[in-house]
Amino acid sequence: MHSRLASPNKSSHWAASYLALGAVWGCSFIFIKLGLEFLTPFGVAFGRCALGAMTLLLVARLRGTSLPRDRKIQMHLWVVAMLLNVIPGVLFALAETKVTSILAGILNAVTPLMTLIAILVVNRDEKPKVFQVVGLVIGFSGVLTVLGVWQGLGENPLWAILVLLAAVSCYGVSFPYTRRYVLPYKLKSEAAVATQLTLAAITLLPFYLFDGVAKDQYRIGPVLGMLALGIFGSGFAYIWNFKVMELAGSAIASTVTYITPVVAVIVGVIFLNEKVTWYEPVGALIVLCGAAIAQERIKFSRSSSHQ
Repeated sequence: MHSRLASPNKSSHWAASYLALGAVWGCSFIFIKLGLEFLTPFGVAFGRCALGAMTLLLVARLRGTSLPRDRKIQMHLWVVAMLLNVIPGVLFALAETKVTSILAGILNAVTPLMTLIAILVVNRDEKPKVFQVVGLVIGFSGVLTVLGVWQGLGENPLWAILVLLAAVSCYGVSFPYTRRYVLPYKLKSEAAVATQLTLAAITLLPFYLFDGVAKDQYRIGPVLGMLALGIFGSGFAYIWNFKVMELAGSAIASTVTYITPVVAVIVGVIFLNEKVTWYEPVGALIVLCGAAIAQERIKFSRSSSHQ
């Protein structure tokens, strides 16, 4: 539990990485949308992983960092790659063929709730606390608000919503898994993530070769979007992510999704002229409020704050 609290001198080291991570991942949804102009969902997922891997392999080479060769470590990193890159990479792109980048960005805010569920499932002997249950209920009522369920799902097909929630569930599982099985090896972040993304790119390569390019039209905007998605969103961002997890803990690292929906909404409106309904930001606020309660960032009684 102490990993959730960072000392002041430590927080100064991870705060910049945390904010940069939120901004880059918030823009990722618009980059995915742009990439889909000439790539399939498999193509977008492979492209971001391959570009990220090349970026981080170069960083590791320049820093003289060797990649882990232990098969056990590589297997754990492959699992992380599946949870953080391969499955969500394909699913988010697939969903964004039918939903806005804004909705994808807002639903990504469910990650802290999914992380909490994953932690509770792993620690089955630990009973959920009242504030955790309340937070989860509030959070998922926020999801229903985002979707405007009282009027159906509108133009959003049910399968796309379920695909987004499945992708976010993978993110939720990845945080405690990484904390438990990868961080104890004390790997340098660029070595761990370079290996992770390389394994992800290798896994996705056959799918890209089979069905990766949607059409041979390469406009400068979408191409630059894919470069940014790969180099920053799936490259440097994961170094920042590991840094935050190492210094502040997996619970705090998962809350980067407090920033991403705000960024996603702003860039979606400005650059793609996407429309925002009144209930999407309201629902997002409820989701974030539920996540804050579930993680005891908002406390019910004064007595609990003095424990």
